[in-house]
Amino acid sequence: MDCKKADKELQQMCSQRLASEKDPVERFKCYCLKNGCAGIKTIGRKFRIMDDSGDRKLQLDEFIVGCRECRLSKMGPDELTAVFKYFDKDGSGTLDFNEFLASVRPKMNENRKVLVNKAFAKMDKTGDGVITVDDLVGIYDVRSHPKFQNGEMDKKEVLLEFLSSFDAGENSDGKVTKEEWMDYYSGVSASIDDDAYFSLMMYNSWKVKATD
Repeated sequence: MDCKKADKELQQMCSQRLASEKDPVERFKCYCLKNGCAGIKTIGRKFRIMDDSGDRKLQLDEFIVGCRECRLSKMGPDELTAVFKYFDKDGSGTLDFNEFLASVRPKMNENRKVLVNKAFAKMDKTGDGVITVDDLVGIYDVRSHPKFQNGEMDKKEVLLEFLSSFDAGENSDGKVTKEEWMDYYSGVSASIDDDAYFSLMMYNSWKVKATD
């Protein structure tokens, strides 16, 4: 399953659920993933940018603004307030967005997590916890890319385009952290019910196996 196919299937699944779902928290999760596999990661990055104080917490007004900027505009302020209060477990009026994102992120079983972690480790050649263009050199062969072959793109542009599959959205910075990688693949995982198929997809994409 390629990125585009995973995105399409996930969007279709969430659209179907939204047609009947009434619970604001579940609707919020669906709207996040309705933006595709990178939906959770996009929200996480937006919230981190908004965290001017660096305390990794958000107030209600910041939360609503962040959701609006992430195109969750179909959820009204009352619904978003209900979501905020649900995740504000201690009633402090602030949201720890690391805990929040962990709760919103679709769950993966341990075997899937192992595969996703192995793929990240393979991609992160420099071992600095971030995948960049430099990491892709020698891993992703640009020579078979049609836009490289016809001269429309150079090597770096092709590699950046490849990274953009995982680094989607207006806040794309050409870098993918391990947390963002997990956010992305949690979306992919949500669109695949069968563990064997997920394992095959990860092997075909990254040549990793749970038993390696």
